[in-house]
Amino acid sequence: MSADNCVGDVSVPLRNLLNSIQCIRDRVRDGESNESDGAFNISNFWDTLNQAVKAVSQEATKLSLAFSKPPLPSQQDGEKLADSILKSVLTLSTVYYWLPKSQGVSLRRQVRDATVEVLEGVSQLVEVILSSPLQSLSQEQLTSTGGVWSACDQFAQLPQDNKAAVLVVLSAQTGVVKDAIEEIEQALAEADDPYSDILDDDQGGEEPRGNQDTYWSEKDRSVIGPCQGLMKASAACLRKLTSAVKANGDVSTSQNLAQLDDLADITLEISPCVDDLALCLYPPMDYSGVESNASKLATLLKKVLAIIRSSHVCGESQLTWVQFLDGAVDHNLQKAKDLIHSS
Repeated sequence: MSADNCVGDVSVPLRNLLNSIQCIRDRVRDGESNESDGAFNISNFWDTLNQAVKAVSQEATKLSLAFSKPPLPSQQDGEKLADSILKSVLTLSTVYYWLPKSQGVSLRRQVRDATVEVLEGVSQLVEVILSSPLQSLSQEQLTSTGGVWSACDQFAQLPQDNKAAVLVVLSAQTGVVKDAIEEIEQALAEADDPYSDILDDDQGGEEPRGNQDTYWSEKDRSVIGPCQGLMKASAACLRKLTSAVKANGDVSTSQNLAQLDDLADITLEISPCVDDLALCLYPPMDYSGVESNASKLATLLKKVLAIIRSSHVCGESQLTWVQFLDGAVDHNLQKAKDLIHSS
């Protein structure tokens, strides 16, 4: 039998495998979990899930090695390899479905994303093997194999309960908001005095805007101050909420689990809102856009603070900073509006 015939024969089980993995991946991405009627054993779930992930990693390695050098597997051996890796992938997806939403939506979302990443990695590996000359181990195949290993290794870092999952969300949001604050501070520090190199000629010539497009006016800079205050209030809210969840977050009741999910969901809106405000602060400054985005961020922060106040993570000591930040949001928004509308 020629080498070309061997490639053709062994590609059939690989193509079938690829289609199956992609279907499983899509179902995991879009599907719902099985609701648990009785008590759910979270410890048993993690043990079984980690074993399933390890099996996928091992099967992916076996598949990659089988197609790393001649002779290529026969069609029969190719079918055995494909069946074996498909079995491991089905087991992983089945174990993922064990995790009910009653354990927390934030936790389930992160386990789902990690599972999808593994399935996506295996799918890419099979695609690479199918599209590469099946005579030697290509760099792309090495990279794809490493991608599966990396995706599987991430399971060791996954949060083990909904409280930990919410802290992952808060940490990510805090980082993005901190970056936005630092970027605007750096831009302010590096910017030259607006119009320092020109006379008062904004009325003359065909293009009167001139350097106004690239420099801040004194009014612009004054407006930026309270907008930075709103951005810093966002960062402070996320930091304080993180501490409150660490101290008081509870996953023993369905009500408290749901409250943690509500906190995670509402805080996911903070960084896009901060980014929108930060972007419109760059020259040329559109004051109506600044006022609109500052108002949106302030409204969101007050909503976040109200949800924190009514949740189980807010005790007596948390109430003090919730009230302080609520006042700071009102103060900065009003100050920004006053400066925008000043002559």
